[in-house]
Amino acid sequence: MPFNTNFINKIRYTIYTPVYDYLAQVLQHSRQQSIESLQLTTGTSVLLVGGGTGLDLPLLPKGVRVTATDLTPSMVQKMKKRSQRLGIHPQLLVMDGQQLTFADNSFDVVILHLILAVIPDPVAAIKEAERVVKHGGTIAVLDKFLPKTQTAGPLRILLNQFTKLLFSDINRKIEELVSHTSLAVVADKPANFGGIFRRILLQKPPLDPPL
Repeated sequence: MPFNTNFINKIRYTIYTPVYDYLAQVLQHSRQQSIESLQLTTGTSVLLVGGGTGLDLPLLPKGVRVTATDLTPSMVQKMKKRSQRLGIHPQLLVMDGQQLTFADNSFDVVILHLILAVIPDPVAAIKEAERVVKHGGTIAVLDKFLPKTQTAGPLRILLNQFTKLLFSDINRKIEELVSHTSLAVVADKPANFGGIFRRILLQKPPLDPPL
């Protein structure tokens, strides 16, 4: 049975929901740096794909228009409770990041924090993010990736079988995912654990000006 399917992920993250904040807190500073790099302003429309328990919500500046999705209903419920405590009113939806129901070019910014290494089909996920972000818009990524010049050795391949069972794939390459899109990498910075995690900004090409 495959370890990484929507069905398995729903079960896995339903179990993790009560303790997720404690497990993910170590990455909170990197989340903040990723969001600050977007230089968000009042009125900016932001989509959080795989928003989890809403750890990104208190880091977003006031005045942005936020929509957040997650595959796991218990995670969305926790996001709702966090939103209430913060006194904010984002649109929160249970949704598959591989099949977003939003129209093309709907958001100024898409945030993909800790989802591309987890979701079963990361190519579908990044293509969906590309589809719903506006031309000239930005996609912020924070996740664990294999370095571009590194090939996974036998030990890492074996270890990946366990990490995929527990939480995520550790052998995905952001460069390979981006190659399936028209997105351009505009920033790529090391984050936690000696650069195992990276903060990446991608941009969708602007519309060609009329002749």
